[in-house]
Amino acid sequence: MAPFDLLLKKSAAAHGHLCPGQVVGVRMAMLGCRLIRLSHPTRRDQIKKLLVYVEMDRCTADAMAHVTGVKLGRRSLKFMDYGIMAATFVNLETDRAFRIISTEESRDLCDIYAPELEEKSEKQILAYKRMPDSVLFRVQKVQVRVRDVDLPGPTRLKVFCTRCGQVVRDGRQIEKHGQTLCKPCAGNCYFSHTKEVTWPDMNWSPTIKEDLPC
Repeated sequence: MAPFDLLLKKSAAAHGHLCPGQVVGVRMAMLGCRLIRLSHPTRRDQIKKLLVYVEMDRCTADAMAHVTGVKLGRRSLKFMDYGIMAATFVNLETDRAFRIISTEESRDLCDIYAPELEEKSEKQILAYKRMPDSVLFRVQKVQVRVRDVDLPGPTRLKVFCTRCGQVVRDGRQIEKHGQTLCKPCAGNCYFSHTKEVTWPDMNWSPTIKEDLPC
């Protein structure tokens, strides 16, 4: 794995700015990969062995994804909406899995680890760089039961919603009152008041030559 400073620089550039969460995320990813014994997680032979479950949608999650190479589209990044600054790293080949939690105490110790700085964000960035892993994190050895439909790779299951006809992939359907339903039809989704719409340029396609002024 690349050195910490280089990983942090590249991660911050990809994220858009350097912040305390980037430092924590890069360090969390480095520790997680060491614990599950993947030294080059972005390399093709290792990326297929790795799953990362992130428990918050904050800067830290971007940093971990950048360092490890996991992606939603690869199905190697799993978002668990717990609101906790934590992530679990799983080696699919060995079943080794560790959950790493950012400690709340680390925030209170920033004055000790970076006493020369006054500005809060700068103080946290420097302090989180200096803290040992044992201060910055708690680590739990865990077991993660990964279903076949949650593994990276091609679609393993595809069914049709009996109400709307929409294809539902990877076992995300809901069986309700003898019907196989997609989550929207089952009333288990994030939107409501659905109405089909049209729009002025709905026939546009990138392969259609647009009219250009003479």
